Amino acid sequence: MITFLQGILSESLPTQIVVEVGGVGYQVFIPLSSYDRLPAAGAPVKVLTHLQVREDAHILYGFMSVPERDLFRLLVNNVSGIGPKIALAVLSGMNVTTFKNAVVTSDIAALSKISGVGKKTAERVVLELRDKVGVAATWEAASSSHAPGPEETAISDAVLALISLGYKQVDAHKAIKAIHKPGGELPKAEDLVRMALKILA
Repeated sequence: MITFLQGILSESLPTQIVVEVGGVGYQVFIPLSSYDRLPAAGAPVKVLTHLQVREDAHILYGFMSVPERDLFRLLVNNVSGIGPKIALAVLSGMNVTTFKNAVVTSDIAALSKISGVGKKTAERVVLELRDKVGVAATWEAASSSHAPGPEETAISDAVLALISLGYKQVDAHKAIKAIHKPGGELPKAEDLVRMALKILA
C-alpha cells in the first residue's frame, strides 16, 4: 500500500497531478479541495494517497489532508454504488465539515447538488453512513463544536448554487477562488454567486 508520496510537484491540473519521486513520475487523481492547497509546480509536495488495485490498472488518489482521505475511504468502502469517481466529486463539491453536517442533518438537497450525486445517491449516502455504528454519533457530537464557519458556509453555498445553475464544479471553484482571497473580507454567498456569474459569463 502506498500511503503517501513526497517529492516534487511536476504537473498540476484541477483533477490530477504528477509527483516526481526519485526520478519516477506518479499520476495522482485529486479532488478540487486538494487542488486549492497545492504549491506551485516545481515545489516540494507531500500528498497522502489511496491506492486502488484493479485487474487492468493500479490507480492512485491523492489528498492534502487526512480528513479528506478518511472521507474518501468511508464513501468508497461503506456506501453502495459509490466508487472513487463519485467520492472525488463529493470532496470537490463541499468540504469535509460541511459534508458531515449534511449527513447528520439529513440535508439531501445540499448533497444532491453535487455533480454526479443526485437525489437517490444522496439519500443512500445519508442512510448508509448514519447506519454505520459510531459514524453519525461521532459526527453529531462534533458538529456543534466544529460546525462550518461563516467563510466555509458561504463558499460552499456559492459553489453549490453555481453547480445547480448548470456550471461545472471545476469552473465554479475557479470563479469563487478568483473572487475570494484568503484573509480578505468575504462577501455573502449571494454576492459571491453574483460576482462569479460575471466571471463565468
